[in-house]
Amino acid sequence: MSNEQHHIPTVALTQGDPGGIGYEVILKVFEDERMCELCTPVLFGSTKILSFYRKMLGLNTQYHVIETPDEAKPGVLNIINCIPEDFTFDPGKSTAEAGRAALTSLEAAAAAVKDGLLDVLVTAPINKKNIQSDTFVFPGHTEYLESLAGNDTKALMVLTSENIRVAPVTTHLPLADVPATLSQELVLEKIRLFNHTLHRDFGVHHPRIAVLSLNPHAGEEGLLGNEENDIIIPAIERAKEEKIMVFGPYAADGFFGSGRFVKFDGVLAMYHDQGLVPFKVMSMDNGVNFTAGLPWVRTSPDHGTAYDIAGRGEASPESMREAIYQAIDIFRNRKQDEAAHSNPLQRQEITDRRSAE
Repeated sequence: MSNEQHHIPTVALTQGDPGGIGYEVILKVFEDERMCELCTPVLFGSTKILSFYRKMLGLNTQYHVIETPDEAKPGVLNIINCIPEDFTFDPGKSTAEAGRAALTSLEAAAAAVKDGLLDVLVTAPINKKNIQSDTFVFPGHTEYLESLAGNDTKALMVLTSENIRVAPVTTHLPLADVPATLSQELVLEKIRLFNHTLHRDFGVHHPRIAVLSLNPHAGEEGLLGNEENDIIIPAIERAKEEKIMVFGPYAADGFFGSGRFVKFDGVLAMYHDQGLVPFKVMSMDNGVNFTAGLPWVRTSPDHGTAYDIAGRGEASPESMREAIYQAIDIFRNRKQDEAAHSNPLQRQEITDRRSAE
C-alpha cells in the first residue's frame, strides 16, 4: 500500500453559528475516540465556547489547543482559537455577533484548506441571515465557496445519503425567480457537473442521471408550461450527444412517489425544495450536503442551526458524522482517480500489448 493510501486526512471544521447546535454535534462526534483513527480534526472556533457546551452537555470530549494547522495532533480533536475572547453568545438565539463569529470561523477554515494546509472542509450550520456582511453577500456556503475558489469555478450542491443523491439546478433562489433563471446552458452545465462528480467523487463509472421537470406533469406538452420543451429536453438531448447517460424529464411527484429514483445514481432537480423535500423525508438524520465542482472537498450535515433545541443535548450527531465520513471517502476517491489518470502512456502500452496478442 502506498504512503498516499496510508495518509490520514486532516479535516478543517467550522463552528457554524455558536448559538446553534454546531458545537454540540462536533463534541458528540469526537467523544467517540475511534473517529480520530479515521482523520485528524481541526476546529476553527473558540475554546471558551467549546468548554461552555462541553460542560453544559456533560460531554467528555478531549481536545488539544493549537495555533496553526501544522501543529495538529493525531488522535484528538484540535482547536484553533480564532474568535475574540470577549465574544458573548446565547444558545438558541440568532445575533449579529454570532453571525460575525460564524464568518470568522468559515473564512479561517476555508483558507486553510484552499492553501493546502488541511485536506478537507466540513462546515457546521450557519444562519444565512445573521452572517451577512460587507464581505459575505452570499445566500449560503455553496455560493461563498464557489466565489472563493475563483477561476470561474462552477459549483453544484449535491445532497447524498445511502438511499439517494439529489442535486438542484438552482439553489438558494426565490421560487418566483426560478423559471427565468433556467436555460439550456445552465441545465446542461449542471448535468455535466453531476456526471463528473458521480464518476470522480463517488466512484460510479457509468452514472445514470434522472432529470426532473419544472412544471406539473412534465408540462403536459406545453399545456402547463413550456420550460420542458424549450429548455430541459433540449439540454438532455445535448447531454446524450456527449455520451452522458441522462433520462427524463420526469414529473417529480410520480418519480418519487413510485420509488423510481432507486434506478438512478443521481437525480437533478430544477429548484431547491423540489429535490430537498423528498431527500430530507428519506434522509434527514444521516443526509450530507456536498459541494461538487470545487478544487477541494467540502461537506456539511444536512440540517440547520436548530435553535429550538440548542444546548439541550437533544441534537443528533449522525449527519455531522456522516459528513465527515463522506468528506474522507470523497478525498480518497479523488486521490484514486488522480492516480488512475496520472500515467496514460502506461495504460496505452498495456492496450497496445493486448491488441498485439
